[in-house]
Amino acid sequence: MQLNVTGHHVEVTPSLRGYVEKKLERIGRHFVQVIDVHCVLTVEKLRQKAEATLHVSGNSIHADATEESMYAAIDLLADKLDRCIKKHKEKLTDHHAVEGRALRA
Repeated sequence: MQLNVTGHHVEVTPSLRGYVEKKLERIGRHFVQVIDVHCVLTVEKLRQKAEATLHVSGNSIHADATEESMYAAIDLLADKLDRCIKKHKEKLTDHHAVEGRALRA
């Protein structure tokens, strides 16, 4: 998984980059087909915003989170992306019973 972290009106320090990497590695454990992640960290007065776009095979998943602290926004973003990637993975699996189709044929 290739991770690209950029900042808008904020300098991306090594500690921020490491924190994003640590939080988003959980997504790689849940779904291995993530091609790349583009994360944008933004500061607007008192609002800290973190948004990310995941490119997976055949789809793009986007999520954003706004909090008073950048680290809290990254935490919230990681939770949202985790839920979205689980939902995407659930859509890919076939839930129909193979035996049921064999009986009808």
